[in-house]
Amino acid sequence: MRAFTLIVLILLVILSCKTGEKKEENKEAAEVAMWETDFLDDFDSFDPDNWQDQRIWVNNELQCYVPDGEFGTREVREGTLKLKVVNTGEARPCDNLDKHGEQHPDTPYMAGRICSKNRKEFIKGKWTARLRLHGNGQPSMFPAWWLLGARNNESPVQEADETVCWPLTGSGEIDIFEHHGDVKKDHFTTGAIKSEGECDKGDWWSFRKDFPATLDDYHEYSVEWEGSDLVYRLDGEEVYRNEGEGDNYPEPMFAILNFAKITDNPMEGEWVMEVDWVKHEARK
Repeated sequence: MRAFTLIVLILLVILSCKTGEKKEENKEAAEVAMWETDFLDDFDSFDPDNWQDQRIWVNNELQCYVPDGEFGTREVREGTLKLKVVNTGEARPCDNLDKHGEQHPDTPYMAGRICSKNRKEFIKGKWTARLRLHGNGQPSMFPAWWLLGARNNESPVQEADETVCWPLTGSGEIDIFEHHGDVKKDHFTTGAIKSEGECDKGDWWSFRKDFPATLDDYHEYSVEWEGSDLVYRLDGEEVYRNEGEGDNYPEPMFAILNFAKITDNPMEGEWVMEVDWVKHEARK
C-alpha cells in the first residue's frame, strides 16, 4: 500500500511539473504573439540606413566622440558592434561642441557613439538590445543604451522640427541601461528622466533605480510601453516600472548606444561595450 501511495505521489509531482512547464510555454507564446518586429539590426555590418555617428559634448565628459570608427572606437566584426573608449596616450584636439557652442578641450580619450536619429524612430512599442561589457566596475566607465525624443535640438540638427530642448516632450529621455563604474561592479541603472518643465532641468533620480547583473555576460535590456506604464526588463523579466510615465513620452524616439568617460580617474588601453543586436517591436 505504501509503495502504491508513493507511486501516486511521484506521478502527481511529474504531472504538476509538466503542467507548470506548459503554462510557462503558453505564457511565452502569448508574449511573442503580442509583438511584431519592425526594426532589427544584428550588426552583420554597420548600416548607415540605421545609424549615424553622434558627436556632441555633454555632462562635462572627458572623451571625444569621433566619426567612422577612428582609433578603433566603433567596430563591427564577427556579427557584433563594439563601441569603445580608447586612451591614445596624448591629448588631441576635439571638435565636439556642447549645446551652447563651447568646444571640448584637448583630450587623449576617444570614443564611439551612434544614434538612430532620422533613421529609425518609433512611437512607444518596445526597444531591446542584447549587449555586454568587457570588464566593468572600473572608475569613470559610463556606457549606455537609451532613447531620446526625435525633436531634440542637439547635434546633429537635421530637420526643421528639431527645436525642442531636453527633457521637454519631444526631447524626453529614457535610460534602458547605464553603468556607472565609479559606483559598483555588476550593477546597472534603468528608468526615465523626469522633466521639470524647463530646458535643461531634469530629475535624474526619482524614476530610476540600480539593479544587479553580471555585466560581462550578454543580457537583453529592454523598455516597453504597457498602457500608461514604462516597463523595464532584464532578459525578459520585469525588474522595474515607471507607473503612469509612459504617457509623458508620446513622441517618436530614437535609440543611442555610447561609451563615455565620466570622471578624471585614469584609464589604460581601451574599454569595450559589445552589442549583439538591437530591435524595436510594435504591439499587434
